[in-house]
Amino acid sequence: MAGPLAPKLALARAVGAVSRLRGGGASSAPGKVLMRLDPGAIGSLGARLSRGSVLVSATNGKTTTSAILAGILERAGVSLVNNQSGANMAGGIASTLLAAARPGGNIAGELGLFEVDELWLDSLAAQLHPRAILLGNLFRDQLDRYGELETIADRWAAAVRTGPARDSTLVLNADDPAIADLGHERSAPVLYFGVEDDSLALAGMAHAADAKHCRRCGAPYVFDAIYLGHLGHYHCPSCGQTRPAPTIIATRVTLQGVRAASFTLQTPAGEAEVALALPGLYNVYNALAAAALATALEVGLPEIVAGLQATKAAFGRAETVHVGGREMRILLVKNPTGANEVLRTLALEPGEHDLLGVLNDRIADGRDVSWIWDADFELLAGRVRQATCSGSRAPELALRLKYAGIDPARIRVQADLPTALREAAADSSDPQTPLYALPTYTAMLALRELLVARGEASSAWS
Repeated sequence: MAGPLAPKLALARAVGAVSRLRGGGASSAPGKVLMRLDPGAIGSLGARLSRGSVLVSATNGKTTTSAILAGILERAGVSLVNNQSGANMAGGIASTLLAAARPGGNIAGELGLFEVDELWLDSLAAQLHPRAILLGNLFRDQLDRYGELETIADRWAAAVRTGPARDSTLVLNADDPAIADLGHERSAPVLYFGVEDDSLALAGMAHAADAKHCRRCGAPYVFDAIYLGHLGHYHCPSCGQTRPAPTIIATRVTLQGVRAASFTLQTPAGEAEVALALPGLYNVYNALAAAALATALEVGLPEIVAGLQATKAAFGRAETVHVGGREMRILLVKNPTGANEVLRTLALEPGEHDLLGVLNDRIADGRDVSWIWDADFELLAGRVRQATCSGSRAPELALRLKYAGIDPARIRVQADLPTALREAAADSSDPQTPLYALPTYTAMLALRELLVARGEASSAWS
């Protein structure tokens, strides 16, 4: 529909107001209406940003990475237009731009920082013409939606080499072979980040690992060190393809259970010690990615370090809440690699654990839940005091835990989430013992909605 943009913005905002009155978060609905009224609205509104846009995408960690980066940039005095609610498809990004749009062709922000769904990267890059794109990792996820990992890798390769992102600066994970390969055969700048700490190396590659073969010649990679899934140091003995040398590096990494991690950050501007209030090696990678993109945007090292150290957990990602006075940590699990890193982090905690696992099979989770058999729940065998299984596929999760070696007498199935939360939280003789919630994506949203209604968590939309 042709015509002035202002009345279309007003109509789309009205839709958002109605959605909120009906109890919805209105994170995507007004944007979808706006795109129907004006298919070029994202590009038109994005062009108002004086510093342009940057995009962040990955299978795992894009919400956390974006939140870390937002903290760094705001500390550096950059005003942002940011889809912090996590609505990362076109409708959500259109809604974010709509909310920031002001009369007279103005917008309330200098730089657009947009977390982007993997399948939407090429389309949104074509509309926003981003100055930089951060690509963190590619893992097998939601096969019924994405297909095999190579499907996304091929789309991204086309976008960054000859497509709409060919002129964007790329910030790439050197430790992921499928991501690092995207930096080859490009004239635009590429900045790599990676981990260099062999004390973290695993004994071998997990059976659920992806990207085992060279994208150039198809030969199996030789991994000299494996840190997480298929992330590590690698080379192809057939064609000579090798891990690129990173510019932004994490060394001397220390993992401190489910609460924290620390590392030495090395950049062209110098190095600094970083204390991160987030757990696990996966969050070290997220922090490193954010530091790399901030470096590409010419943010100073002091601001980067201060932003990293001020980081708090994004909602549902290592977030801590209190349920009936008992601490509960919410650790999102949505695919084999992410689940394995959460389990690896839990295994660092001493003693027996109380778990609340919530397995859903809705569209946003992926209908196929067979991935739970590639998650190494065996790491917790003999370490679980009580496991409560909930969600639409609670029995399958209970069966998986049984075959992982957890005593069936310690496993309870309660499909109703409010009841499961109440029972799991109450089932402890020691209120100081934390409860660990392991929900899939829609289960995490449902769990947080329940906690907000109970007054035990703040709204993600506030």
